[in-house]
Amino acid sequence: MFYGEYKHTTDRKGRIILPSKIRDAAKANFVEKFFVTRGLDSCLFMFAEDEWRAQEQKFKSMPFTKQEARKFNRIYFSGAVEVVPDKQGRILLPQYLKDFASIKRDIVIIGVANRIEIWDKGAWAEFYDSAREDFEQTAEKLVE
Repeated sequence: MFYGEYKHTTDRKGRIILPSKIRDAAKANFVEKFFVTRGLDSCLFMFAEDEWRAQEQKFKSMPFTKQEARKFNRIYFSGAVEVVPDKQGRILLPQYLKDFASIKRDIVIIGVANRIEIWDKGAWAEFYDSAREDFEQTAEKLVE
């Protein structure tokens, strides 16, 4: 549902403007509400409400008696925040999420099918440069 790479900046109030193509995809799929939380690789994960609920069910089913499950769920769910874009497509993220992803001003928003990732521009460039080198080898390992 969400695809592409978009470079943006936060506005003077610290809000993030969702790219128009992401807003259009959300509208076409009747998405009004998102959930944002700490992601992996130092970015933020943003899910449409229905996808968030599916992820929630999957992670809730992990046995709380396992230390790794407790640790993951605590970090993942304690960081979660519900956001509804305003009419201009802006969302305000809590400072603790921006701190987690080292977001200052310049950001990159990427669509990764069932989720949106929000990256600090420098962190995305570093990740992309590193992952690009191994892209074909990774494809060989993962795609049959």
